[in-house]
Amino acid sequence: MSDLHTSRPAIDPDARPIVEARDLKTHFQGRSGIFSALAGVKPPTAKALDGVDLRIRKSEIVGLVGESGCGKSTLGMSLVRMYQPTDGRILYLDDDITRAEGRRLKDYRRQAQIIFQDPYSSLNPRLTIGQVIEEPLVIHDIGNAAERRERVVRALDLVRIPAVDNIDRYPSDLSGGQRQRVAIARALVLEPTFIVADEPVSMLDVSIQASVLELLDELSRKLGLAILYISHDIATVGYICDHVAVMYLGRIVEEGKAEDILSAPLHPYTQRLMAAIPRMDPGDTAGRAEIRGDVPSPMNVPQGCRFSSRCPYVADLCRAVEPELGQHPAGQRVRCHIYGSEGAKRFPDLQRPEWGRITEVTDAGTLAQASS
Repeated sequence: MSDLHTSRPAIDPDARPIVEARDLKTHFQGRSGIFSALAGVKPPTAKALDGVDLRIRKSEIVGLVGESGCGKSTLGMSLVRMYQPTDGRILYLDDDITRAEGRRLKDYRRQAQIIFQDPYSSLNPRLTIGQVIEEPLVIHDIGNAAERRERVVRALDLVRIPAVDNIDRYPSDLSGGQRQRVAIARALVLEPTFIVADEPVSMLDVSIQASVLELLDELSRKLGLAILYISHDIATVGYICDHVAVMYLGRIVEEGKAEDILSAPLHPYTQRLMAAIPRMDPGDTAGRAEIRGDVPSPMNVPQGCRFSSRCPYVADLCRAVEPELGQHPAGQRVRCHIYGSEGAKRFPDLQRPEWGRITEVTDAGTLAQASS
């Protein structure tokens, strides 16, 4: 795959976001056993999202990556209000819709749509393709039968599925790639401004993944859609996204331009994710590294840095104090004591370059290029 984001128009960083999360938290209450309940023990809380800040602008595709269970899908579900956030704010064009209900929530959901991972289970097998795409129009009471039919045909045209041959067929008659295109058409038929694409190509054959990604890229530019692209496949993220955010245990640990994150990652976790990308050259093994250990439970978040139990550069400061998501001179925002002046001054053992090619920390807290 060649990089699509290199040919995409530049996004104005000062443009007003379509959707913005501010310190967003979504916690889920666990269940207690009978004896725990009788003893008055409070059930555990899973902190799936625990303070996320993210902006998505018009025509921008933001990639969200991380290991399974880090909170990627929870963030997407929360942004379209399929989950009710516990705390924080969701802004849509500067309008706070975090606690919106009734008609106001329904109006927002018309503007914020989601494409699910599995096209085999996300489409009702008892409805024709036309009925599947028309259903959102019926729910939102848009147009009469003829007008809805026209919108359905237009949505199918946008995803390059001939309506005349497919509108009366059933999902079982289509291939996996065609079903996912129908799912995209269903999201587009309401003419939204924001779409969450939750691993939309992970269930598809590699041979057709690129065509679906190119379609999302085209729709983003053509319709001005703000897209949150959730994936564990970093190769596809680099192929389509303008901006990338890396999540770990309910928080963003690094974010920045896609080319910066992929070519010069700063956070030790991001570095290891990038090192896991397969390379075409069988002799290119430099920088390969594994992430040891398991992700801690969101019901028992460790004190200090959340990556401290798996980080090869952990120090006492990391175990005691959680770092802030700070701005780095290279352009990214990164949540790591290695790049903070406090960590560099108090713990000189943090001054270690990664693989001899990533930047190192000076005693002033600034960054210098490490020697190869």
